Amino acid sequence: MDWYPDRDETLQCRARTDFAAGVAPRVAGARWFRDTRRRDIQGELAEEAGWPEGPEFSLRPAGERAARRTGRVLGIGIPAVLNVVSNALGGAGSPFGSPSARGRPDDPENEVDDFPVMFADPGTVARGAPWQLDPARRPEAYRTHLALTDRRLVFLGTTEATVGPADVLWEVPRDAVAELRRMPYSELEADVRLTFADSSWLRLTTRNPDDAARLIRFLQGAVGSLAKSDLTEGQRIRVDRFVRELPKDAEPPEFTVLPSGIVQVSCRVPARGAAGVHETHALLMDAAGAPAQPRPGDL
Repeated sequence: MDWYPDRDETLQCRARTDFAAGVAPRVAGARWFRDTRRRDIQGELAEEAGWPEGPEFSLRPAGERAARRTGRVLGIGIPAVLNVVSNALGGAGSPFGSPSARGRPDDPENEVDDFPVMFADPGTVARGAPWQLDPARRPEAYRTHLALTDRRLVFLGTTEATVGPADVLWEVPRDAVAELRRMPYSELEADVRLTFADSSWLRLTTRNPDDAARLIRFLQGAVGSLAKSDLTEGQRIRVDRFVRELPKDAEPPEFTVLPSGIVQVSCRVPARGAAGVHETHALLMDAAGAPAQPRPGDL
């Protein structure tokens, strides 16, 4: 791994994370940075935090919006990531899935009429977000991740095909976070809104609906993480067999205990022919290592 938590903290999950982009016809593909008066603050971010210049977006005219609605299905294409494989029967499973449908707008003011990905007045927490989260500002091969530990949220930057340490771009303590909310009206339903205690917020995409759900579950304390040493003997035997069935370039497994006590094991595997994309293989097991079904409230 290219980044490790401190010795006195536990890494709970890590997910690819970027500033989101609009999907409603009027704001499709756009993102803005606003203060609470809805002024564009990109100039302030450049002066205060050294942000590089980025693209200038404008609301799409009515005629173009109608054309995009007619041809919207053509723009969905192949999903940016492959869906997680939730394999309750214990096998490695298929890495393929279909894109999640967009939901309905929960917040039309910020999803249909406008699309801010930073909503923050001067001096608020969200203003500290790193510019590297913006795909339009960073180098093409650069990727950003959010690592959630039991103490903090750490935003990391890495360059594809490198093995060096990740750049620690920004971190905030968990008690600075008021809410991490799922925003279904998004491509693949993979967006989240990260709201801080001072009411400033960021809209992010994980590019994978399952990663969005995992981040929310961990941040809300609905699930907990385990080390392999915490597993029973039967569980360790099952995990070893599961890992042997995966490609050799699979990342080390992560262990999550769900509210019912069932343990979820998940491994990320680089997707073939898609740089920066990972497939997630997972299984659920009981205390003996036998296949288990999720119970109400688990997932």
